[in-house]
Amino acid sequence: MPEILALDLATKTGWAHSCGESGVQDFKPRRGDSPGMRWLEFGAWLSRIYELSPFDVLVHEQPHYRGGKATEVLAGYVAKCQEWCAENGVEITSRHTGEIKRFATGQGNAGKEAMIEAAERRFAIKMLDDNHADARWLLELVRMELAQPGFERPTGGGQ
Repeated sequence: MPEILALDLATKTGWAHSCGESGVQDFKPRRGDSPGMRWLEFGAWLSRIYELSPFDVLVHEQPHYRGGKATEVLAGYVAKCQEWCAENGVEITSRHTGEIKRFATGQGNAGKEAMIEAAERRFAIKMLDDNHADARWLLELVRMELAQPGFERPTGGGQ
């Protein structure tokens, strides 16, 4: 089974590694930072995670591009992940939000609280926030897919 890093990309990025570690990393720009600092810090963080616990696959939640600053930021995270994975020989894939929610709760439109509650029941740990819960569910979904050759992914999402 390959080692997996699952990311819920955002300024507060939820993450879960198949080694058992998970959490939330905040990439909020600091006062005086140039616009590119976020991407440098994000890339350095990915490298630190990889040094501590290498992974073969990086999977991220597909962002919803609704325009404005949030779209710019999410597109940047996806591009940085693609670049980092290409440079480091790591496979990259993504899953649609609805697919993750359906896997976790049975409903493709589940709210943040439902995702957190389901994660706390399933993984028996306190979730830091919805980003953390989403990353844990994303990891679990991809683990199931890889462990069961006959596992059929719900329609939608993925690369």
